[in-house]
Amino acid sequence: DAAYGEIMHLAIELGGTITGEHGVGRLKRPWLGDYLGEDVLELNQRIKRALDPQGILNPGAGL
Repeated sequence: DAAYGEIMHLAIELGGTITGEHGVGRLKRPWLGDYLGEDVLELNQRIKRALDPQGILNPGAGL
């Protein structure tokens, strides 16, 4: 886990991406705020809540 975290931080630090073919999975979620910025992450969550107030679309995904 520690090595994976170091890889994620290094990718972000070097201007790379942590996304993949299908976006950011649950494994990479802890680094999503560092990658997008907390403000963008919060905006994304607000949009998700507005469009899915009951949380029935992709339950448990957290975004």
